[in-house]
Amino acid sequence: MNNLLSKLNNPFWFRTYLFLKLPLAFWAGLKIVTLSHTQSIVSVRYSFLSKNPFGSIYFACLSMAAEMSTGLPALLAAYSQKPAASMLVVGLKAEFYKKAVGKILFSCQNTAEIYAAAQKALDTKQPTTATAIAVGTSQDGTVVAKFEITWSFKHRNA
Repeated sequence: MNNLLSKLNNPFWFRTYLFLKLPLAFWAGLKIVTLSHTQSIVSVRYSFLSKNPFGSIYFACLSMAAEMSTGLPALLAAYSQKPAASMLVVGLKAEFYKKAVGKILFSCQNTAEIYAAAQKALDTKQPTTATAIAVGTSQDGTVVAKFEITWSFKHRNA
């Protein structure tokens, strides 16, 4: 898992991963600000490729950044197991509070619950879910959006 964590924290490997596996996230300019076992922060900027006609960041780009801020801990949790668990988004709830302009930071608020769900899937051999919370804030600290993303973990047979 530490090898995966160090690769994701390397901008070259992360951008390569995005380009090959998540090209829309690559072109939208998603970046990891902080990634550890306890914290995940992903940024997205207002740009030509992320804008909507109303002068703010398109909600789909905000959703990508929110999903990635919760998905990175889920990925670390799933791939820390032997064999790795499979993971899938099974639910999404979003609330938008302010116009998203500039740089928006999405932080995952409950990584411990994600790790616990992945471990439970391994221990019980039953699918489990965890609802991760991603809060998006502007550079001045104003909350612009909140996402609740439900991840499902399922143990893979070796």
